[in-house]
Amino acid sequence: SLDGLALRPGHHVVDGTVGGGGHAEAILRLIGPTGTLLGLDVDEEALAAAAARLAPGGGRVHLERASFRELRTVLEKHGWWRIDAVLLDLGVSSRQLDAPERGFRFSEETADVTPLDMRMDQRLPATAADLLSSASASEIERWLREYGELPGAHRLALAIDETRRAAPLRTVRDLLRVVERARVGGGRRHHPATLVFQALRIAVNDELGALADAIDAAIDSLAPGGRLAVIAYHSLEDRLVKQRLRAEARGCVCPPRQPVCTCGRKPRVRIVTPRAVRASVEELRENPRARSARLRVAERLPEAA
Repeated sequence: SLDGLALRPGHHVVDGTVGGGGHAEAILRLIGPTGTLLGLDVDEEALAAAAARLAPGGGRVHLERASFRELRTVLEKHGWWRIDAVLLDLGVSSRQLDAPERGFRFSEETADVTPLDMRMDQRLPATAADLLSSASASEIERWLREYGELPGAHRLALAIDETRRAAPLRTVRDLLRVVERARVGGGRRHHPATLVFQALRIAVNDELGALADAIDAAIDSLAPGGRLAVIAYHSLEDRLVKQRLRAEARGCVCPPRQPVCTCGRKPRVRIVTPRAVRASVEELRENPRARSARLRVAERLPEAA
């Protein structure tokens, strides 16, 4: 990520998912005493951890509790009109995964007491339990099919609908029982609930909508030669990133058979990573959770900025 961002002393950088501050700490070392970092996160606990870790950066560090989809608004607030680099490290953080009360994991040991929450931003009004209670069966099926790519989505949606008529689903155990009874996701390497939890988490946090907004805002805000790096952890995220960057690199959206361009759209980025970059064997030994990570980098074109 750091190599892809091509950071130099004096750069103005946005870490759109600052988390515990690991990437941000490394970024600060590269941009030096004249560089500045703006870190965004919707998780209050993550921001507190980042503030402590990045305290040596002093006035070079600015932290905001905001979604990366709000990038333009936050930049205006700080008077940053052009930035040199943006990093988006998507998905759930290790800190969130390791906190059972946040509801992102389905460990058997804590399933009975773990709430179906899944909110990255705990200011959001609806938890996963709320959505499972209020959404229609067809809407739940759509989430499972589109966001989880789950075989048997229709069968599980019907099972959830039948179960909640007797009693609401409030804990991880409640949902696991329904998944087991519906017999979905069989034959997979991972636990069948993995895709179910992924789908619900994306729905609760509108992750794909936020990501699309963030990519557009980042490209708009980058200075000529500035770079955007995005780390995705599942195929839906990575596919969206790849498609958005390819569209911005192509520019023209006229039909392929049209002899002359009439849309007037010009390419705005150059794709730096033709293929997604994956973690090395050495990195995986140190951090097994990086096994599904995919990194893509694009550079803002000067003629379109």
